[in-house]
Amino acid sequence: MGRILAAWRRRRSERGTMLVEFTWLGILLLIPLVYILISVFEVQRGAFAVTAASRAAGRAYSIAPTMEEGGQRARAAARLALEDQGLPGDTFALDLSCRPQPGECLAPGSVITVTITSRVDLPLMPRVLGGDKPSIKVESTHSVPRGKYRSH
Repeated sequence: MGRILAAWRRRRSERGTMLVEFTWLGILLLIPLVYILISVFEVQRGAFAVTAASRAAGRAYSIAPTMEEGGQRARAAARLALEDQGLPGDTFALDLSCRPQPGECLAPGSVITVTITSRVDLPLMPRVLGGDKPSIKVESTHSVPRGKYRSH
């Protein structure tokens, strides 16, 4: 009977299971942490992209000879800046405004304000969870003053 009891105790021993439990616990905690980090980095990349796009669009608009050409240049500059950071260049909204006279954005002394709005899709999220991919809205505003004394 003593041998049977000793064999039974050896089988019931938890020796060596700590390594297995630690590995599974590490995997279960590491996967969500990695996902959160990847998501944060994607949103940060999107925020940097719209900031660069609004600055580039404001500069392109401010040096254009006409307001119509300025709008085209601003859109092209914003698209290029977004694509440079890996965001799709066709999924953004561009809003141009100026003060003090809204109809004369290229007049000396005016301030041109450019607002770029885009969305950053969260990584590794399937569309099965409901409609479109989950995304976060990112937006940037940049103001460019036109000098009062400009050469023609």
